[in-house]
Parts: sequence; C-alpha cells; structure tokens
Amino acid sequence: MAFELPDLPYPHDALESLGMSRETLEYHHDLHHKAYVDNGNKLIAGTEWEGKSAEEIIRGTYQDGAVEQNGIFNNISQYWNHCEFWKMMSPKQTGIPGELEKALNESFGSVDEFKKQFTAAGAAQFGSGWCWLVKDADGGLKVTRTPNGVNPLCFGQTALLGCDVWEHSYYIDYRNRRPAYLENFVNRLVNWEYVAEKLASA
Repeated sequence: MAFELPDLPYPHDALESLGMSRETLEYHHDLHHKAYVDNGNKLIAGTEWEGKSAEEIIRGTYQDGAVEQNGIFNNISQYWNHCEFWKMMSPKQTGIPGELEKALNESFGSVDEFKKQFTAAGAAQFGSGWCWLVKDADGGLKVTRTPNGVNPLCFGQTALLGCDVWEHSYYIDYRNRRPAYLENFVNRLVNWEYVAEKLASA
C-alpha cells in the first residue's frame, strides 16, 4: 500500500498568530512533504520495501556511519519526520502535563534548561537537519540533533519532540534567524499534550 500525504491536523492559517504563517505551511506541507511521499512511493515500488511500514523501511535502509543515505531512506524518513512534526504543533496552547514536566525536570534540571538545550541543538546543526527530545534506551530523556532526514528511530530511541531546521521550514517567516524560529517553536507552538502521550506510551 502506497504512502499518502496526511492532512494537517489544523487549517493552514491556524498557527499564524503563533509565528508560523499560512504560506510556510502551504509550501512545507503541500509541496515539500508531498514530494517526499511521491518520491518515496516511486523508489520503493517493486522493491522489498513495498508494503512495509515507514518505521521498518527507516530502520532497514539507514546506513550507520554513511555521510550520504540512500534515496529510499531519505524520502521515507522525511515522510515520517513530517507526519510527526505536524502533530507536534498545535494552535491550542496548553501547559506542560505534570508527568512530562516532572520528567523534564529530572533529566534537565528544569523546563527552561531543556528549552535552552533544545534550541541550542537546533541552532548548532550545520546545514539541514532536525533537533529532538528523545527517550533513550536507558529510559532517560536527552536532546539530540541529526543531519538531513536522519531521525531517532535509527538509534533505537523514541522521538518525543522534533523540530525541522531545514531552511524551508522557517525561511519565509524568519529568513536566516534560525534561533528565533526555534525559540518561537519551543515556547509557542509545541503540542505538549502530544509529547506527553508519546512519553507515556514509550
């Protein structure tokens, strides 16, 4: 069964007052994410990966230590990354649920320190990539960053929160001010309830 572009969980203009424009979501979701879906489907057609889940394909095609990943990995991993990314944001801003806040305090000392490390990781990623809050194999939480389409599935980690730092994710709204985009993301856009659900089920 071919992969399909999921609908956004909210209207294209739902995040405008929170610092992410309709134009950004139209380009990022409707064009960039769709390209990963279309290219990924073409590349897996007739291969051993056709009919497999995105998670199986990502784990099976990741080349540990390779600077350049293959086309199947790149497109399917970016498909998965973006499916998660849309759900990791919300126009309905809530506080951080208690168990998640407790886990962040235990792992980072405070929520503010987590936000500082998360923003710094995204700003320090050279070129395209992502920054993540992950639950590691030992059960602890940590902040990581990955190049291009690489994600925590490749390392046996659970992605709880991820922010896209490819230029197409922020250049319309923030131009070259990546740190400002990251600070806005972690302070105004995160769907903390979804992050808490992922932590609870990890």
